[in-house]
Amino acid sequence: MRGAPAEIVRAAREAADPLPGSYGFAGELDGALVRDVLGRELVYSDGDAWSHDPSELETPSLVPAGHARTAGRDERVWQLPAFDPTESHADAVTAVREAVIDAVDGVEPSEMAVAFSGGVDSAAVAGRLDAPLYVVGFEGSHDIAAARASAEAMGRELRVVELDHETLERAVPEVARAIGRSNPMDVQIALPLYLVAERVAADGYDALAVGQGADELFGGYAKVAKAPDDPRVEADSVRGAVREVVGSLPKQLERDLRALRAAGVEPVAPLLHDAVVEAALRLPEELLVADGERKRALRLAADWLPDEVRFREKKAVQYGTYVSRELDRLARQAGYKRRMDDHVGQYIDSLL
Repeated sequence: MRGAPAEIVRAAREAADPLPGSYGFAGELDGALVRDVLGRELVYSDGDAWSHDPSELETPSLVPAGHARTAGRDERVWQLPAFDPTESHADAVTAVREAVIDAVDGVEPSEMAVAFSGGVDSAAVAGRLDAPLYVVGFEGSHDIAAARASAEAMGRELRVVELDHETLERAVPEVARAIGRSNPMDVQIALPLYLVAERVAADGYDALAVGQGADELFGGYAKVAKAPDDPRVEADSVRGAVREVVGSLPKQLERDLRALRAAGVEPVAPLLHDAVVEAALRLPEELLVADGERKRALRLAADWLPDEVRFREKKAVQYGTYVSRELDRLARQAGYKRRMDDHVGQYIDSLL
């Protein structure tokens, strides 16, 4: 079993408890393969064989999040709970603060680094861990500038992994093969993770703490803030949209976990601890998005950070690092023009 002791997982299965107090889990339990409700760990099967690493199986099939697989049959065991919003805003923020503190402080630092982009997600993790901070991006990128400003405000040293076209071109096929996907969006998101993890591993660290999950849990996406008017979500409220995007985490986490492990580090995602998930799902709408400000509760809760850090706005990783922009540039330089259908995807396929 990876991610939690077997006794915790066994008790969670017997009680159908989807949030038993873990960072996620996946593996073999009493003759079945199980995976937690958010898919925070991975387990694959191929006939009678199974592995956490799909490359070890000829035709790997991922166990769906929240399911148990026995003899090739998948059974839903855990459902994401539907909580009523906490009436008191002060109580809701306190619950988030306590959950995040316990989750981050419960991490064993050992030989660990932190992926740090300067926003509240990674800063909430970095601010409570005695570990080096790494940022990745092209020269002049938003993420490098934000990370430098936040690290200075926090009194922390920052290590910059500066990218160039040669590195990007070399890494594209490595990342696509590692994540098992070649579509531009997934490759663009996975590339910064892979490249910062690669440097972290080269520097001798075997684990990388990340701020994954905060955007989904706390209302960090524009499409969530605009619900129900944004056609990208089906929900008729901001809370409903949060739950909708939380449901997308298993697919995203498979990509991110495979990218980080392929680079040689073990991912650590404290903000995806069960207690943080529960506190986030209990938030009223006003603490998700307020006056255009997203992730309101997390910003209020992370009071161990300077105000300029916890209230800093940030871009999505593929844009903040300039990876998306520069991959588009490489595609055009290689002859794949924007007038062509999926020109970046065609470029990625050419590298494969």
